[in-house]
Amino acid sequence: MHTVSCAALLFDLDGVLINSMPAVERVWRHWAVEHGFDPEKVVRSAHGRPSISTVRDYLPNADHELENREVERREIADTAGIVPLPGAVRLLNQLPPHRWTIVTSCTRPLAEVRLRAAGLPLPKQFITASEIVNGKPHPEPYLKGAAMLGVVPEDCIVVEDVPAGIRAGKAGGMLVIGLQTSVEPSRLREAGADWVLRSCENINAEPHARGLDLILGD
Repeated sequence: MHTVSCAALLFDLDGVLINSMPAVERVWRHWAVEHGFDPEKVVRSAHGRPSISTVRDYLPNADHELENREVERREIADTAGIVPLPGAVRLLNQLPPHRWTIVTSCTRPLAEVRLRAAGLPLPKQFITASEIVNGKPHPEPYLKGAAMLGVVPEDCIVVEDVPAGIRAGKAGGMLVIGLQTSVEPSRLREAGADWVLRSCENINAEPHARGLDLILGD
């Protein structure tokens, strides 16, 4: 057991609070096959980044906005199997509303659809691909999340599941909890995670006047 204090928690969405992997894989595999790419490579590339970044990588000469709108349309339509990950509901219920938010590479419409499909609360304000210029691993998304809560980055802890997100949090000067829900623990550590846990089930929060005490367990 380990206890650490912070002013606020910044959560990634997919792979941290919800399991959307089956839907993500279905959409990107189909897209990859349509365009003649290796589905496995495309799925790995797409996870944890704004979808338009993957479109640009694979179709540099295409109409990126048009392609991305089609990918988003398919992702919004496919909510089968989207569920909360272990511990997510309990942990969010422990947190005062002003002490947490979501910072996701999804667009806002897609994030809202997935949160509702999983039965999770929507924060009053949260950061999506619709509010940023530079996606993860750039620190912009997490810096905007901290600013939105009125907290300095150094007093925030990020909860992530992929190297790009971990690097974004670290580049923003934040401590990062890496969850083993999407990739192997070694990749989380290599990306700079300060702690590596199985899931939100291994995090308990105790709010107090100055912020949060987090109890991190095995």
